[in-house]
Amino acid sequence: MIVIALTKVPAALRGDLTKWCQQIQSGVYVGNVSARVRERLWERIVKNIGQGEATLVYNTNNELGYMFRTTRKDKKIIDADGIPLVKSLFQTQTTRHGFSNAYKYQQAKKFSHLRSKGSDFVSLDLETSGLNPTTAQIISIGAVKRIAGHTTTFYRLVKLQSGKKLADDIARLTGLNSQQLATEGVAVKEAVIDLQSFAKNLPIVSYNLLFDERFLQTAVIRAGIVQFNNKMVDVLPYIKTVDKFCDNYHLATILTKYGIQNEQAHNSLADAIATMKLVDKLIKIHGFRI
Repeated sequence: MIVIALTKVPAALRGDLTKWCQQIQSGVYVGNVSARVRERLWERIVKNIGQGEATLVYNTNNELGYMFRTTRKDKKIIDADGIPLVKSLFQTQTTRHGFSNAYKYQQAKKFSHLRSKGSDFVSLDLETSGLNPTTAQIISIGAVKRIAGHTTTFYRLVKLQSGKKLADDIARLTGLNSQQLATEGVAVKEAVIDLQSFAKNLPIVSYNLLFDERFLQTAVIRAGIVQFNNKMVDVLPYIKTVDKFCDNYHLATILTKYGIQNEQAHNSLADAIATMKLVDKLIKIHGFRI
């Protein structure tokens, strides 16, 4: 079985696809074809897509049972220990130097506009029971949302899977324990749905977003719920472009560099609040754009 999603493609391509697939809603086609026909179809789509975009999902023999391809320029499909994930590609702008005062004044106005434009977002952090999303799970979600200068917070503890215990080193690092997660935690599906409701359509910003995104996508897939459609912004790659000579790029190191205190490191809510403060600093100093 294959599913094809098309956006802004020529009408001729849509009509061509109906020879092999059924259009179940605008831009979404479903069919049951052989691997050979699937490959030929994808070749025709890529060749005739014009300025549009296409994504193909099909059955395959991996842990999830499916694989996907996309022509989108802002996404990249990566393999995470056999699990296909979508990585949001982050692009940065470099600052130009050596120009007149008039140019600098224009840049200052531009950055002022960016500060205003980038003020509404959600800062996110996760704590997990390990590093590999195929064997570990989310144990807490912390987020802080700012809209028009007003901030609200979100915090959920997540129950461990049946029969699982929190490792001693993770318990020491996060300050959590198995008993606390069992009594105060909610199911991971409930926690992720609550986070989606909290974030709505706002951009989600995180430090080392790829790590958090892998766990979120794995949780979404296993729970069978809708994917996140929010714009995802990773602060870490930007930090590496503006601070090229740091000893390391751990969050604690960068927070110290920018004079930001975080007295509860590895608490997901405290880390999310600290990340929001870091973003504010980057917007003010470097014109960071969300």
